[in-house]
Amino acid sequence: MDQLAAASATLAGQFVELGLTLLALGLLARLASRIGVSSVPMFLLAGLFFGRGGAFDLGFSDPFLRMSSEIGALLLLLLLGLEYSADELLDTVRSQRVAGLLDLVLNAAPGAIAGWLLGWGLVGAMTLGGITYISSSGIVAQVMRDLGWRRNPESGRVVGLLVVEDLVMAPYLPALTAVASGAGVVAGLISVGTAIAVVAVVLVLALRRQNILNRLIDPDQPLSLLLLVLGATLAAAGLATYAGVSSAVAAFLVGLLLSGQVAEQARVSLSPLRDLFAALFFLFFGLATDPGQIPAVLVPALALAAVTIGTKFLVARLAVGTEEPGAWQRAGALLSARGEFSIVVAGIVTVSGAVPFGLDALAATYVMLTAVAGPVLARLVGRGAPVTA
Repeated sequence: MDQLAAASATLAGQFVELGLTLLALGLLARLASRIGVSSVPMFLLAGLFFGRGGAFDLGFSDPFLRMSSEIGALLLLLLLGLEYSADELLDTVRSQRVAGLLDLVLNAAPGAIAGWLLGWGLVGAMTLGGITYISSSGIVAQVMRDLGWRRNPESGRVVGLLVVEDLVMAPYLPALTAVASGAGVVAGLISVGTAIAVVAVVLVLALRRQNILNRLIDPDQPLSLLLLVLGATLAAAGLATYAGVSSAVAAFLVGLLLSGQVAEQARVSLSPLRDLFAALFFLFFGLATDPGQIPAVLVPALALAAVTIGTKFLVARLAVGTEEPGAWQRAGALLSARGEFSIVVAGIVTVSGAVPFGLDALAATYVMLTAVAGPVLARLVGRGAPVTA
């Protein structure tokens, strides 16, 4: 009887903890919307404030939040895959290959160099390179919606660069996982090769419309669709992990395999789940970061933010050109924000236990700086810009 009472009390405490957490995140999201910034830095700050080493260590339930954060990362990449068709991916790569290559060189290099200079070795260099390279698709999409820029001439080029960045993640994520876990060169090459081969097979199947998932799913049955897509994603992520391939890449490929009305309905059904678990993902990363480490990494984070915001503007000028007044400046501001995928990259290394001291704090600080700077810059450079939708 005493054990039952204790279990009930524990469960009640966990319900209260989860409820208060979601209430707090909801209020922060509303505040972020009111002041015109992304909710990502708000959630990170909340994690820093209430986590280990913060002002109030509330002792959150790590197992639940850890699992929720991993599901959040998978859903972010699944929904990203649902945004594109195989044809669109290939067309984008062809049209943006030069700008995409310059984007990779200019924006990954500062992070990689900083990792070496800080003495964090190969793991630190690879991690920081990925963090500074990839822009936040979520923040870009939100800012374009807020400012009515979705049909502006530069918006298509911006989305094209985001697609190229997402494709680069396919070999990068398993390579980073292999290095962070201490796997040898051969094991790392096998992991990357497997990822590339899987991506190629999925693209071929998608281009030929040989899609088993689409045949199994009825878009007119939302509950069945939700369960099938979510189940396929989690199962694919688990199998990918067993095979030594990034679970994030597996989630992206599941999304890529779905097309047409099924993909559209899946986006509608899964978007609320993505938002919920992504919020817990950002919160968990903040909780796992010791704010006491931030002062030591604030100067490098500021320097990296300044340099890589500038390099995104350079890439935008090449990709968009100068014919349309203000277009490349708006594109540069959109691309400046880093967010969910930079935290996913840092989270991969955090989970592996191979995090050099201070790297997670630097990642969180850098993301907060750029996630705030991007929308603010967009509003500044966008004064007088056309509002199309």
